[in-house]
Amino acid sequence: MAESNFVDYVKIYCRSGKGGRGSMHLRHVKYNPNGGPDGGDGGDGGSVYLRGNHNYWTLLHLKYERHVRAGHGGNGGRDKCHGSNGEDVYIDVPCGTVVYNAENGKYVCDVTCDGQEVLLLKGGRGGLGNFQFRSATNQAPRYAQPGEPMQEMTIILELKLLADVGLVGFPNAGKSTLLSALSSARPKIANYPFTTLEPSLGIVGYRDRQSFVMADIPGIIEGASEGKGLGLRFLRHIERNSLLLFMVPGDTDDIRHEYEVLLGELENFNPDMLDKHRVLAVTKSDLLDSELVEMLRETTPDDIPVVFISAVTGQGLDELKDVLWRELNSESNKLQDIMAEDTLVHRDKDMSQFMAELADEGEDEEIVFVDDADIEDADDLEDFEYTDGGEARK
Repeated sequence: MAESNFVDYVKIYCRSGKGGRGSMHLRHVKYNPNGGPDGGDGGDGGSVYLRGNHNYWTLLHLKYERHVRAGHGGNGGRDKCHGSNGEDVYIDVPCGTVVYNAENGKYVCDVTCDGQEVLLLKGGRGGLGNFQFRSATNQAPRYAQPGEPMQEMTIILELKLLADVGLVGFPNAGKSTLLSALSSARPKIANYPFTTLEPSLGIVGYRDRQSFVMADIPGIIEGASEGKGLGLRFLRHIERNSLLLFMVPGDTDDIRHEYEVLLGELENFNPDMLDKHRVLAVTKSDLLDSELVEMLRETTPDDIPVVFISAVTGQGLDELKDVLWRELNSESNKLQDIMAEDTLVHRDKDMSQFMAELADEGEDEEIVFVDDADIEDADDLEDFEYTDGGEARK
């Protein structure tokens, strides 16, 4: 994953701008020696915003921009001159990005729509100059306000892909083959486990030029919630899916057991995922005859739709699309989507597991931004490594 263009974890340091200080100035010029206070206000510091952008599908553009800083507000001046406001900074992220505090794993905010702007760090307000403190009893105030300090935070951006249907299954269950058969996506397909190392999206065409989006994630195994395999860390990509398509090969010993194992891993990851609509697809059905198919139907779960398919021969694919489309557009599923938009709750991260995932992504190093004013003597310069943008890293 470190060498892939698909990046769904990024850890960056963000800092807003500090407010400029107000000016303490008394006007004293020729022919007006007692002009009174005329110190101007300081400018406001710049803020840091997150902005949804549908042109991005990964966080790769932020992986090498590890420091984001807004401009500081300018100081007030004489003649009631107002300090300049600091420049705001906008961080463009793909739709479906969730932000967590890197220090404690607390949920910060969520960006789901194109063009949506979320205030991440507010810039400090500028201080008032002594002109603002004049009064009848204090006609020459000799004080002014300092600007408000800046805000800073190290955040972790986590991408959760937006799709209608999410594929769930063990390695070599035929998920990538099905995605390539139903859409124009071309995920890697091979005859060994864990061929898929990153999620893939495909647009599945349906009747009357309608379509829906299908997401393929790496296969999960039993015990994935305890850190086994690599599929569990990608399960967040199907948290936003409205429908889950479970895939179990037809040549397995016990279809119901494998389905229950997959369902148990989802429950351990996020119990709310059990509320989603589910469909079971029995893959590789071209290896089965009609009598064996009827026998296997008796061992499948009774509470969800079951379709026997073969992505290689095309068997059952039209029926599968009909079932998926019917479930996606069912009234109960639409109602569930509306409720999810209004009451979507993100859990805080378990930092023990979270830091292990960041270490796999190479995002576990400490990121510290240092202003030039923070380095007081030449001996401190040896402790920092500077980048081309004038930023310093310990």
